Amino acid sequence: MIRLKYFSYTLLIAFFSIVSMAQTAQAQNNEASVKQLLEERDAEIKELMGPKGTEYDQEQRDKLKDIINGVIDYSAMARHALADTYDSLSQEEQEEFVDLFSTIIRDQSLNKLDIYRAEVKYEDITVDGNTAEVETLAQLEDVRTPVGYIMEYRTGSEQWVVTDMIIDDVSTADSYHRQFQKIIRQKGYDSLIETLRKRAAR
Repeated sequence: MIRLKYFSYTLLIAFFSIVSMAQTAQAQNNEASVKQLLEERDAEIKELMGPKGTEYDQEQRDKLKDIINGVIDYSAMARHALADTYDSLSQEEQEEFVDLFSTIIRDQSLNKLDIYRAEVKYEDITVDGNTAEVETLAQLEDVRTPVGYIMEYRTGSEQWVVTDMIIDDVSTADSYHRQFQKIIRQKGYDSLIETLRKRAAR
């Protein structure tokens, strides 16, 4: 039986601070504007969540899911995870993989909503051209988790997107890469995609 570890407790915390990236608003590619966008999105999700113990209907859950995951560049993470295998797939197969990959992440992100109440401190934001590195510290009760982001600025859409998350010095993109490559080496791509299909259908 193939087992994939998608989301640890700290990874769920990480997604809370991801929501701070702008999804639709215009952005400038400099440190000050990135921080402003992070803080605005932080306030937006906290307002939507309300106080602890709030019950959410499906519409609210869908909106939370969109905010939490809307700025992740799933295509970039998928290409990194599959490496050379990605280029060997047909366009239809690539689209299916990215869709399954994103579905699993989006669904898992709402498993423990209280985690998104973590207080996030933005410790450093460095912009170099169209790339940025963001260092944060997420604290939920007595748990402190350092979380970093690798971001890219899309000039066409004027949006920042997340291409990787570094949690406790562990790259999420690299972690997926190791997991998927191990399965591909041992059992082939067909086994990997079948596992993802089953996981996404839950």
